[in-house]
Amino acid sequence: MFGQKHNFLTQKRRIGPKLKAKAADIQQILDGFFPETPIPLHHKDAYTLLIAVLLSAQCTDERVNQVTPHLFACADNPVDMVKLKEEEIREIIRPCGLSPMKAKGIWGLSHILLNQYEGKVPASFEALEALPAVGHKTASVVMSQAFGVPAFPVDTHIHRLAKRWELTAGKNVEETERDLKAIFPESSWNKLHLQIIYYGRKYCPARGHKRDECPICLKYNTKDI
Repeated sequence: MFGQKHNFLTQKRRIGPKLKAKAADIQQILDGFFPETPIPLHHKDAYTLLIAVLLSAQCTDERVNQVTPHLFACADNPVDMVKLKEEEIREIIRPCGLSPMKAKGIWGLSHILLNQYEGKVPASFEALEALPAVGHKTASVVMSQAFGVPAFPVDTHIHRLAKRWELTAGKNVEETERDLKAIFPESSWNKLHLQIIYYGRKYCPARGHKRDECPICLKYNTKDI
């Protein structure tokens, strides 16, 4: 199953010269606005990043950054995390939402890391996606930001912006990820996905979007969506 999904996401799409030029221009605009892209989730290593990204599902980065100091004060490594009861983890992370599922995933993956990986986060898409509560997007963030492996994490926000800028006709995040990987150079993926997130928050929000205040939409959003 993982192999089939990986092959789909790495399939090459035919890219015409106009779309290539458009993508290059958008990348240049993003470089101008956001030359630096700090990782928005506070962490100190691959494990704490993995936990923070897991907590960010259907939750804002700001809220996650308010919760993780309390969680990591109790346990910032798999050894200490499995010493906590699942109920204790759930109570700490409750403000992030989906706490029963997330707490179960955090305890479960910590146990697996200890038993199968000597307490270390594996630098493998397949191994990460096999962990409880870890999907492809979470694995992509960890691979790109913790290990520097080229990846293009696409969430609903990036999916929305890619469609608004007419870079994809993808019906879901998987199709959009495949298209963006084909359009942009692999060397740019790790920085670019963060640039798109930061740009979207400041200039191209889902609600209250003002087209005339968004440089990319002024040039490339012909449908004003």
